[in-house]
Amino acid sequence: MSRLVTLFGGGGFLGRYVAQELLRAGVRVRVAERDPSDAWYLKPLGELGQTQFVAASVTSPATVAHAVRGADAVVNLVGVLKGDFDAIHRKGAANVAAAAKAAGVGALVHISAIGADPQSASGYGRSKGEGEAAVREAFPAATIVRPSIIFGQEDAFLNRFAAMLGFPVVPVLRGGVQFQPVWVADVAKAIAAAALDPAAHGGKTYELGGPEAITMADLHSWLAKATGRKPNFVHLPDALGALVATLGGALPGAPITRDQWLMLQKDNIVTPGTKGFEAFGITPTPMEAVAPAWLVQYRPHGRFAARIKSAA
Repeated sequence: MSRLVTLFGGGGFLGRYVAQELLRAGVRVRVAERDPSDAWYLKPLGELGQTQFVAASVTSPATVAHAVRGADAVVNLVGVLKGDFDAIHRKGAANVAAAAKAAGVGALVHISAIGADPQSASGYGRSKGEGEAAVREAFPAATIVRPSIIFGQEDAFLNRFAAMLGFPVVPVLRGGVQFQPVWVADVAKAIAAAALDPAAHGGKTYELGGPEAITMADLHSWLAKATGRKPNFVHLPDALGALVATLGGALPGAPITRDQWLMLQKDNIVTPGTKGFEAFGITPTPMEAVAPAWLVQYRPHGRFAARIKSAA
């Protein structure tokens, strides 16, 4: 019988790509979600009986123990950008690691983030750092993967900024901060490889970034060119940006939260000398090679822009 890998958060943005990589490798995949129906769309991607679904929450130790029972490897993809960071990123991560250890699981891959630091001013960064420590304590041989900002067709990163370009005036916060956007499919390949080869990757920490760093200002400009938009960019001074994040961050639909503002105070790029994609034999894909294929929907006339232009 083929190996079994449990994916916590397998129905999410990154999870769907990790699931596909594992299914292509011929292993069985058990997707653990609070509501398994959120991930049922994955079922047709595998062979008959190759994909399983189980109800589990990383905040509930009993459901976590049930989800990892009999698994050869476990991947924890669960994370939040707002809400109770400690419950998910620290306590939840500890629950998964402890259950995996108790069940005798051979490999654990924990997805963290560049910027994870127990001393971070950001609740997100701090909880991610504390979560890594909790995982290492419970399961020393775990593989920790820290991606930069992940982009892909279903992301909430490029799509969010591209949608804003339809407005005549677009504010830019922290224009000089740098990111190293990384394609979701590349990250998924690395995660699947780590889960399936603990002898090579167990106990190690990897930082995954794209082939180049880009500033927030340059990212906006690149997106404008890719979508054929010409908005007026207004670069907000830090004092005003902090005020927007503090006063408006708690409102529905706010452009940025206070915690996200704190995260923007530091570059989100790979630490020099840290192991990354090269350890998996993966060459990271640049944004311009794949993103225009779906960003076309944000052009003034969507997918028909080129046809309308030629007709005129």
